[in-house]
Amino acid sequence: MENEYIFIKGAKEHNLKNIDVKIPRDKLVVITGLSGSGKSSLAFDTIYAEGQRRYVESLSSYARQFLEQLQKPDVEYIEGLSPAISIEQRTAGGNPRSTVGTQTEIYDYLRLLFARIGVAHCPQCGKEIKQQSSQEIIRQILELPKESKIIILAPVVRGRKGEYRELFRQVQKEGFIRARVDGKIYEIEKPIALDKNKKHNIEIVVDRFELSSVSKKRIGDSVETALKAGEGTVIINIDETRSGEDLVYSEQYACPDCGISFEELAPRMFSFNSPYGACPGCDGLGTKMEIDSDLVIPDKNKPVIDAIEGWRRGGKGLFLYYRRLMRSLAHKHNFDVDTPFKKLSPEIKKIILYGEEYDNYGAFEGVAPNLERRFRETESDYIKEEINKFMSVLPCPVCNGKRLKKESLAVTIKGKNIIDITTTAIKELKAFFDGMELTDKEKLIGYQAFKEIKSRLRFMTNVGLDYLTLDRRSSTLSGGEAQRIRLATQIGSGLVGVLYILDEPSIGLHQKDNSKLLDTLLALRDLGNTLIVVEHDEATIRKADYILDLGPGAGENGGRIIAGGPLKDIIKSSDSLTGKYLRGELQIPIPGARRKINKDKSLVIKGAKEHNLKNIDVTIPLGVFNCITGVSGSGKSTLVDDILYRALAKRLYRSKEKPGAYDKITGMEFIDKVIVIDQSPIGRTPRSNSATYTGVFTIIRDLFSKVPDSRVRGYKPGRFSFNVKGGRCETCGGDGIKKIEMHFLPDVYVTCEICKGKRFNEQTLEIKYKGFSINDVLGMSVDKAMDIFANIPAINSKLETLHDVGLGYIKLGQSATTLSGGEAQRIKLSAELSKRSTGRTLYILDEPTTGLHFADVDKLLSVLHRLTDAGNTVIVIEHNLDVIKNSDYIIDLGPEGGDGGGQVVVSGSPEKVADTKKSYTGQYLKKVLNGKKNISNLLVEAYEKNNN
Repeated sequence: MENEYIFIKGAKEHNLKNIDVKIPRDKLVVITGLSGSGKSSLAFDTIYAEGQRRYVESLSSYARQFLEQLQKPDVEYIEGLSPAISIEQRTAGGNPRSTVGTQTEIYDYLRLLFARIGVAHCPQCGKEIKQQSSQEIIRQILELPKESKIIILAPVVRGRKGEYRELFRQVQKEGFIRARVDGKIYEIEKPIALDKNKKHNIEIVVDRFELSSVSKKRIGDSVETALKAGEGTVIINIDETRSGEDLVYSEQYACPDCGISFEELAPRMFSFNSPYGACPGCDGLGTKMEIDSDLVIPDKNKPVIDAIEGWRRGGKGLFLYYRRLMRSLAHKHNFDVDTPFKKLSPEIKKIILYGEEYDNYGAFEGVAPNLERRFRETESDYIKEEINKFMSVLPCPVCNGKRLKKESLAVTIKGKNIIDITTTAIKELKAFFDGMELTDKEKLIGYQAFKEIKSRLRFMTNVGLDYLTLDRRSSTLSGGEAQRIRLATQIGSGLVGVLYILDEPSIGLHQKDNSKLLDTLLALRDLGNTLIVVEHDEATIRKADYILDLGPGAGENGGRIIAGGPLKDIIKSSDSLTGKYLRGELQIPIPGARRKINKDKSLVIKGAKEHNLKNIDVTIPLGVFNCITGVSGSGKSTLVDDILYRALAKRLYRSKEKPGAYDKITGMEFIDKVIVIDQSPIGRTPRSNSATYTGVFTIIRDLFSKVPDSRVRGYKPGRFSFNVKGGRCETCGGDGIKKIEMHFLPDVYVTCEICKGKRFNEQTLEIKYKGFSINDVLGMSVDKAMDIFANIPAINSKLETLHDVGLGYIKLGQSATTLSGGEAQRIKLSAELSKRSTGRTLYILDEPTTGLHFADVDKLLSVLHRLTDAGNTVIVIEHNLDVIKNSDYIIDLGPEGGDGGGQVVVSGSPEKVADTKKSYTGQYLKKVLNGKKNISNLLVEAYEKNNN
């Protein structure tokens, strides 16, 4: 019985209140609760940390130094732990070599499969290349019709200029009588006159016979002689009955026609991380820093004489010199220098940008080669920095972004090379491999790799990622996508008896795909694993075997187990906030009225065609709450982040980041600021906190500097900063803690023995406002600070916005590294609320409900409505139906993900979308708006429908 549970005694990590927990093993367990209630503290910082720590401590001290060592969590003891694997929402970092294919290991199996059963072709002529032994060549000759008249030839010259008199003399000395020159047979003893300026093909005639009249031995001797003379290549010419056909055979991996040699196929040939496979032009990255014509000539409406921005950065003298050059070029090619650049012919544009070949009049170098040469040759950092402003990361011109050598790209399976496969959406790729039939030989040498590829593609489909391609860079994935990829990889590993801890795996998934994810989680459980999932998705909560609800509040007001047990116990619990939402007692209401759409004031994106967008036109009304919806991979982030945000950032902030492909955007003059509010941390160090981020700490420090005692001592605001020498404790540098390196053990953090963790020196702490030191203020909750500074409007207004977004419980000095994603996002929102609104700001939020409980979503919506009511525009990319039903205007993309998406399915009010049958979003939204079912029942109904 004891082995059926994980027992946790006295968990006190972060805000956990010395809790005791009993979690059933081999079950799907969901931990839910408000943002900041302690869910991650229990799941990741306590259970996972202890499981990982025990595993690492079982290793040798030598091995431990290479592994991340987690701190021992603040818990009395944990029993019944299995080896723990954490699958969190984090991207794979900025490594440009990491792709979906490498992360899932599908690409590794593809490399193996191509090396085993791939068919090589010549990259120049495209002919298939086969490596054959002399015995195989002889066997194929013997299989020809018996009446065939055969000529065995040894190629010695292929497509080279020259007279070759010495070659003919040498061949005659070796006993050969005839040679075939450019398709005609000559006697070698007679002089053969060749034009030395023309390319020639020369083959030695080794033997001639009728197949029926010679022995196998003679054929074998002639083939061996020809292979030796032809350096591994032999040509078999067949008589008129076969149209004088030439059969070319080679002992080597080489093209007998082009003379290009290849190494034997091996997995490393298909690796863009290996010099044997990587494109030499970009070292396998697929991109290079190149001069970008759009940056060199940003305004193509200007006259060509003034349009080239890249020539303005070298000083007045150099600019005048280049203007004279342009006038000379115009005279030579007969165009007017006052013509707008965009109206020039494509040929002239190409010459201006990339130069021309040398002729009697000289040659124009071209703007791009000129800047590249100057960048390469200069030793001046200033000039390099100036020219670098005109450079962008562009596809490699050698491989066109394909990363591999041309020889590697010439190897195919069923007509596709390895890049053709990696650029195909997983949905189509699965169908391709499912329909592929292997020969007996191919099964023998490639079946295991083939089987692994198919199974991993199936797992990727099951977790709702069938719209991705294998060449997609890991750094471009959302946290939810990256997590589900790791989940698919774990399923593929087939481990049993493992404790998996997951962080909101449903994030980024449309309701339509949720059932597949649930099936995957249940399959992982049924293998004999324990799953602990931090989740707010109702369908997942309702399918869980066991639920833990933490609360009752967040921060210091959380950290307790409010309810625990199967679904029915949570629904019955009167104390559980989650239970109240699950049983419908609490709901997020539908707005009584929606804001009116002003058709004359909107952003219009014309011809959006980045990634999978199908040249669409999208109208986004301004001054309202917009929601961009659609299944995963339908093009939402591409439209909003890659095109709209980058275009606005380029216009407003001169951003160098190039927007995705579109024709034009109108209405940008109505926007004076664009702000992306995401869930990334507000700071990466313990010094960052909500007080410093919102700016309230600056005002508080200024207030402390004006206290009478401060004035007497001459203290300035800097005295009360833990980042500046003078007022802080110098022993710990204002951190309050000191790090002790333990080498083979985890680093230990101990409280500073001088300041006792208070971060400031004694003299600074003697200064008090209403009896509180600066350290006391940093230790206050927002709500308490509001009481203390009630009569200071500048401070109180900022604290009030933190309270309004539901963060009254956090401490002003709470380290940014301990805040949840939802808390960090709401701090950013509060900072925006405290600013003076111009009514012309565009706020962009990509899946803001990540990590948020139903009650947190309600608070988030109230903030978004406040921002919109001030005249600003809000654009939210979201799957959460509570958010969608609260919006004024919806743009639903799809209908599917990947190549099947990228179109506007419907746009308009939530009611209009709900009435659109072809919209997946509309199908789920309709029942919610009609009030027939709450969202939880709807999602469970969808799950059960998809599984019957």
